[in-house]
Amino acid sequence: MKLKKIETFASEFVCFVRATAEDGAVGWGQVAPYCADITATVLHRQVAPHALGTDCADIDAMLDRVRDKEHKFPGAYLRRAMGGIDTALWDMAGKRAGKPVCSLIGGTPGPLRAYASSMKRDITPEDEKERFLRLRNEFGFDAFKFRIGAEVGHDTDEWPGRTDAIVPMIAGALGAEASLLVDANSCYSPAKAIEVGRFLQDNGISHYEEPCPYWEFEQTREVTEALDIDVTGGEQDCMLENWRLMIRDRVVDVLQPDICYLGGLSRSLRVARMAEAAGLPVTPHSANLSMVTLFTMHYLRAIARPGKYLEFSIEGQDYYPWQEGLFVNDPYKVEDGKVTVSDAPGWGVDISPEWLAKSRYQASELEG
Repeated sequence: MKLKKIETFASEFVCFVRATAEDGAVGWGQVAPYCADITATVLHRQVAPHALGTDCADIDAMLDRVRDKEHKFPGAYLRRAMGGIDTALWDMAGKRAGKPVCSLIGGTPGPLRAYASSMKRDITPEDEKERFLRLRNEFGFDAFKFRIGAEVGHDTDEWPGRTDAIVPMIAGALGAEASLLVDANSCYSPAKAIEVGRFLQDNGISHYEEPCPYWEFEQTREVTEALDIDVTGGEQDCMLENWRLMIRDRVVDVLQPDICYLGGLSRSLRVARMAEAAGLPVTPHSANLSMVTLFTMHYLRAIARPGKYLEFSIEGQDYYPWQEGLFVNDPYKVEDGKVTVSDAPGWGVDISPEWLAKSRYQASELEG
């Protein structure tokens, strides 16, 4: 069945995609958040012309066709736009089959352990500690991630002494029974990253994310080889060739694709297969409560080497005002530190009609 129509509903931050087949079957997906209105333009200008008329059931072939036709544009915006159509077609496939997406890719619905992921660097160590303790008591989280250094900080801290203070404070407050993760967001040179990594190891931190500029694979591998702690990364990488190199050269211990950044579920499954062959775990990046976390939940319930937990943002309206009111039914209920993939068909979520009514609408349709 051919893809007949692609519609986008966009704001500056979020863009939902509706795909319609010749027989009227419909699926919903989403491009990556942020500058999503620009991604919508890319989708209609550079992706829709190649995707329309393709077989809705052969998503990989559609993605490769777009890649090949737009080979002069290999970067992030094109992949973000491709992912919007990919995820809509997976939803369509699930609804046709009457199954959740995870079941279509070899998994089953059910619970997933989540880690409480802080996005804040402007928060004091004391306030972060109190927030984590409150969330543990309220929702049962037993894994937490917080920020160290400054984002792409060239060896500087967000403010002097913050990292030195927050690491032992969080470790001391949550104790050995909690899994503790940190994200450096490309802050350090290799020498500084190794110094900080040893400090993290001494305080029982188990996951050290993006210690060096993410595009500098050799720098990150130097850190990985020097430390016992799991060094992780990959969220920014949207080129499959980069993934092949990262995996071949053992740049990190844990792979972190972002389904929306990478270009959708189908391309993320290719990374999962490479990871399986190399014996590496996959703990994806899913840093907000748009549809990306839902996509990741289905993915983790199906791939051969899932990581220990799902990234689950703990930021609400004060940090992400744009993620409020997106859905009719909330897919992100946390109980005992776990979220659950339902057995509803497709992604199992309905987009809010009120949100859609306020969005910027565009459509591309197969001619003839």
